Amino acid sequence: MKTVPFGTATAPAVIAGMMRISDKDDAQIRELYEAARGSGIDFFDHADIYGGSMHACEARFAEALDLSAAERSEIVLQTKCGIVPAEKMFDFSYEHIVAQVEGSLRALRTDYIDVLLLHRPDALVEPDEVARAFDELEAAGKVRAFGVSNHTPRQIDLLRTAVRQPLVANQLQLSITHAPIIAQPVAANMAADDQSIVRDGGGIVEYCRINDITVQAWSPFQGGFFTGVFLGNPEYAELNAVLDRLAASHEVTPIAIATAWITRHPAHMQVVLGTTTPERVRDAAAGADIVLTRSEWYELFRAAGHLLP
Repeated sequence: MKTVPFGTATAPAVIAGMMRISDKDDAQIRELYEAARGSGIDFFDHADIYGGSMHACEARFAEALDLSAAERSEIVLQTKCGIVPAEKMFDFSYEHIVAQVEGSLRALRTDYIDVLLLHRPDALVEPDEVARAFDELEAAGKVRAFGVSNHTPRQIDLLRTAVRQPLVANQLQLSITHAPIIAQPVAANMAADDQSIVRDGGGIVEYCRINDITVQAWSPFQGGFFTGVFLGNPEYAELNAVLDRLAASHEVTPIAIATAWITRHPAHMQVVLGTTTPERVRDAAAGADIVLTRSEWYELFRAAGHLLP
C-alpha cells in the first residue's frame, strides 16, 4: 500500500471508515478489519456521532475486536467531534471537545486517540477554547494529533490564531463526480459556467498542500451529496464506460480506478472508504498502487461531466 505524508509521519493512502458498522455482528466487523489490515490499511476512521447514538460505532469496533495493547499500537484510530445531533447544532466549546474525547476513549477502550478532527465548522467557535482543549488533551496524552473536517482555508486560519498544534488533516468530500474542490480552479474565470463558482473559501486543496495538511477524501464513490454511488449507475454511463475500460487495462476493478483517480493527485490525499464489504475494501485498496497517466486522469475528469475550458 502506497503511503502519504501525514504530519511528521506517513500513513496509508487508503483508510477504513467505520461509520456503518453499528448493525454488524462481531464476526462481520472482524472480517472487515482483517480485510483492511491484509490490504495494508492500518488507519481506522471514526466519529462520535456514527451509529445512530453517540459513540455507537466506536463501541462496536472495540467490542468486536477486543484488541490487545500490542495490536492497538499497530493501528491508527482517528475520531471526530463537534456535531450535536440531539440539539441540531455544532459545538467546539472546550467542555464539549473534552467530554466527547473522554467518551470516545471509553467507547474505543483505549488510553489515547491518535488523531482528533473537528467534524464540521462551528459558526460560534472561539479559537482560544479549542486551543485550551487541545493543549489539555495533548498534555494528558489522550490525543496525539489534531485536524479538521469540512473546513475552508479561512476557518483553518482562524483556528490557527490560537491553536499551536499542527492541523495535520482536513477531511473533505471528494469523488470523481463530486469534485468542486478540484474542478472549480480548473474553470476559474469562466463566468458563464457554474463550475467556476468558488464554494470552499478559495483553493482548499492548494491551501492544504501549501500548509502540509493531508486531504482525506470522504464519500469517494458517491455521485453527489449522498445521492448514491456512480459506480455501475446508468446516470453516469460515459464515466462507467471509461472506468470499465481502464480497469481492464490495469487488470483491476472499476472501484480501484475510482480510488486511483484520487490518489493520483499530487496533494497526496487519503481515500476514506465507507464500505462494509471486505471484497470492496480489497478491490478499492488496490487502486492506491495504480498511477494513472495524465491523459487517463483527465479523461475520467471529462467523462464525469466537468468542464475543461
